[in-house]
Amino acid sequence: MAIFKSKTVAVAAPAEAVFDKLSDLSSLKVLMADIPASAVPEEQRSMLEAVSVTDDTITFPAGPVGELTMRMTRKERPILIRLDGEGAPVALNMSLEIGEVGPDASEAAVSIDIAIPPMLKPMIGGTLQKMADQFADVIGQLNYNA
Repeated sequence: MAIFKSKTVAVAAPAEAVFDKLSDLSSLKVLMADIPASAVPEEQRSMLEAVSVTDDTITFPAGPVGELTMRMTRKERPILIRLDGEGAPVALNMSLEIGEVGPDASEAAVSIDIAIPPMLKPMIGGTLQKMADQFADVIGQLNYNA
């Protein structure tokens, strides 16, 4: 499996608040709608608007694959949220790792772990790395104190 890990982003909220908001997927759509338009490039905003959310799944556009559904399969408060891909052509999971920095600050990183043949990694690795970084950027922009 190939792992694509985002850069670590600063979050202006305690780790527990980040975990509580993001582990409740039903509140994620509201959180994404509150992101200022100036904070997200237009091509990323259209991706955010195409996301559909249930209590334990999130479905988003995935280019040539069509839509991809991720189901929450593991939660370790306040440090880890893991989602596994459903119906994907290859085994796939995404993890959010949260670290406490101080009483009102934390940091987060997104990892995408995907079973792809080594010869495909150079062709799609850049896209998957960009996706991990974009998810992390969005997590850093969300308001967790509301």
